[in-house]
Amino acid sequence: MFGEFIKQIRQRQRLGLREFCLQNGCDPSNWSKIEREILPPPRYEETLRSWARQLGIKQGSEDWLKFFDYAAVDSGRIPDYVLKDEKLVAQLPVFFRTISGQKPSREDMEKLVPVWESISAQIFAARTAGQV
Repeated sequence: MFGEFIKQIRQRQRLGLREFCLQNGCDPSNWSKIEREILPPPRYEETLRSWARQLGIKQGSEDWLKFFDYAAVDSGRIPDYVLKDEKLVAQLPVFFRTISGQKPSREDMEKLVPVWESISAQIFAARTAGQV
């Protein structure tokens, strides 16, 4: 997800891999490996923010949110804004069972509705505050 996404963003700028790397002081070999999803994205937020700026992604935009969400997921992490919500974290097992194909109970499904509403509200709040 992350690698393909940053490749699309770079290509939208009509920049070749080497040209982009030369302009931004990146190693073309490593950048290529990240785009091809051979290497994982960086874990450090400051590095990610720097990369987002180099790619011309506007803070708070839809691409900004995708960039950080894809980086977290491809690094094997749950995004920070999700982990900050205790109610949401408590519902993660139900969510993971649901997406893994195990049929949740009706009670579990009813618990998921407020979880999805909470996620939507948090994403909106984070986007509005420029935190993500």
